[in-house]
Amino acid sequence: MTILIHIKINDDIELCQLQREDAQDIYSTIDGERAFLGRWLPFVSFTQDIVDTQAYVDSIVNAPESSYEYVFTIRENGKFVGMIGLVRSDYNNKKTEIGYWMSEKSQHKGIMSRSVKALCRFAFEELHMNRIMIKCAVGNTASSNIPKRLGFTFEGIERQGELFPDGHFEDLEIYSLLKSEFISPNNL
Repeated sequence: MTILIHIKINDDIELCQLQREDAQDIYSTIDGERAFLGRWLPFVSFTQDIVDTQAYVDSIVNAPESSYEYVFTIRENGKFVGMIGLVRSDYNNKKTEIGYWMSEKSQHKGIMSRSVKALCRFAFEELHMNRIMIKCAVGNTASSNIPKRLGFTFEGIERQGELFPDGHFEDLEIYSLLKSEFISPNNL
């Protein structure tokens, strides 16, 4: 039996490891906020039905151990408000990337900043990672303010780093944080 990971951030916010039954909450949020989320998230246009979301969730939940990624729902007072997870993890080189998104109505409350901070702590302390990267589309200031606020270092621009469904590419800002910079849980 697998033990699911829950990362309690405070009395109201918790990161809950992705489970199969989360697909409906995820899909309902995407479907209800297509214009808002789709501006910066290419996967929104490919998410046309609950089966699309269920297939994504199943691919994470059922991934073999060799390619497993830690993905969490973000819950505020038990209610789904977004997602956060580690992607493109390279355990040999002890580095990973954090990806995240949040519903429009839950933004500007500090939830995502606290969630990223908690996931950094998990990656550094539990998974023994040495480097965490965050990529944000140029112009997505709500997203790029998070690594800036948390002390990540801006490394540069990945030119035309993400392809969108309409065929255009977005440049990506690249930020990183090293374990040695994360000295203690109180530094971020």
